[in-house]
Amino acid sequence: MIRRARYEDICQLMDIYNEAIINSIATFDTEEKSFDERKRWFEEHLEDPYVIFVKEIDGVAVGYASLSRYRDRKAFDGSVEISIYLHKDYRGQGIGKELMEFVLDFAQKNKKINTVVSLITGENISSCKLHEKFGFKYCGELKKVGFKFNKWLDLKVYQIIYERDEMNG
Repeated sequence: MIRRARYEDICQLMDIYNEAIINSIATFDTEEKSFDERKRWFEEHLEDPYVIFVKEIDGVAVGYASLSRYRDRKAFDGSVEISIYLHKDYRGQGIGKELMEFVLDFAQKNKKINTVVSLITGENISSCKLHEKFGFKYCGELKKVGFKFNKWLDLKVYQIIYERDEMNG
């Protein structure tokens, strides 16, 4: 089942994200997040259009998708940044695809969202392919902008535009 994240999910979501920080290039974060930091992050996703959706299996959060504020300036209010993270034991089972479909359906129906942006580590080929499968368009690449695991990493930019004539909200 996919549902909105709840306060009691924060620890499980934190564990999923911290594992990605420590073991992958999926995020450019290099230091684990504390409960207080993830609580603040959670609270930033309580007001539309900023959301966190959780994939739950047998009462356990095994992955999540979020739509976050893209940038702080008012002119960016119609744009959101998508993120999807999965528990390491549940990768490769179609859960990322399921979460992507669910969160993009929400975004497409939400009149406050004009553009969904995704910033993907250039070497994360599977994430790039998933985004392309769901209609994201490749916009360009910033070369060697992140340093992690003793190497420079690229950042690819993808987006979906829903062509809203004006912003509601």
